[in-house]
Amino acid sequence: MTTTDPAPGQAAAPATEALAERLFAALLATIDVQSVYFGDRLGYYRALADGGGQTSAELAARCGTVERYTREWLEQQAVTGLLAVDDASAGPRSRRFSLPAANVEALTDELSPEYLVPLVRILVGLGSHVGELVGAHRTGGGVSWAELGEDVREGQAAANRPLYLGALGRDHLPSIPEVDALLRAGGRVADIGCGEGWSSIGIALAYPRATVDGYDVDLPSVEAARRHAEEAGVSDRVRFTAADAGTVDEAGNYAVVTAFECIHDLPQPVPVLAAMRRLAGDDGYVLVMDERVAETFTAPGDDVERLMYGYSILCCLADGLSHQPSVGTGTVMRPAVLSGYAREADFADVEVLDIADDFFRFYHLVG
Repeated sequence: MTTTDPAPGQAAAPATEALAERLFAALLATIDVQSVYFGDRLGYYRALADGGGQTSAELAARCGTVERYTREWLEQQAVTGLLAVDDASAGPRSRRFSLPAANVEALTDELSPEYLVPLVRILVGLGSHVGELVGAHRTGGGVSWAELGEDVREGQAAANRPLYLGALGRDHLPSIPEVDALLRAGGRVADIGCGEGWSSIGIALAYPRATVDGYDVDLPSVEAARRHAEEAGVSDRVRFTAADAGTVDEAGNYAVVTAFECIHDLPQPVPVLAAMRRLAGDDGYVLVMDERVAETFTAPGDDVERLMYGYSILCCLADGLSHQPSVGTGTVMRPAVLSGYAREADFADVEVLDIADDFFRFYHLVG
């Protein structure tokens, strides 16, 4: 027993008790995350938002689920405070549950910045790979993006969709005079690591004269991007190709070359940045958006830093290390690290742009 351990029968030290309380609160929050996943994937939230108060049998019939499971979920959601119940004293099958108006946006509005359900989907999807991640810690291997599955891929795309279809084209890009002018004039864009295409689509929607070529190595993401472009009505100006940026034979043909939240994932970022420089030529503008982490490591960190390290240990580092050779950047790519990569790729300078965003930092890579 150490000198800090309580003697038998004595209360735990305040710091120990505080940690136990923190972990218990995290446990409850984790249960909430899992239950929100059910509500989203089974269509419960949208059915409640559209249909108003319902009994467990009514909601089960509407969503094609089994009443007993549906009832337990409804009761759990009411107990945890996400749903309201009209009469808690009524019989289990008679109680009517509803989604409070204040909760509708965060749980159902796919274009709202407050819609965090995609992050729930990512976390649950990543949780199914904890065993492989433990193994990777022991072997030095990784878990690739392709292995992480549909929940992670679609959740990641949906998480950034509100930004890409909203603030990116409405606020962020217009605040960069050179980029705004090039896109308004109908400049051609290469969007590197475009994923399911929402960044490319957002640029096209905001700038009706621009054309965008999105490139990504993940074929399922590219196929989804093509569907999204068709549904958004921009498929005549937005094209998606499953390809490594280094293989694109379009030197100097792009007015703007972008990479949104993907450089930190790359096993070899320097060759990709070099390809971006080549695609932009002497006159093009190279724009990178990546995580707004602290400039230097400090501990403890703020909530954004905690979130980004969480993504890193659950996803990004293991994805980067799944392909060898790999620099193993991880999610927490600080400005100095990106600047180092850019200079290795023969950029002369890296400028941090004055764009306000809680989660992302924007960089101009100067040729």
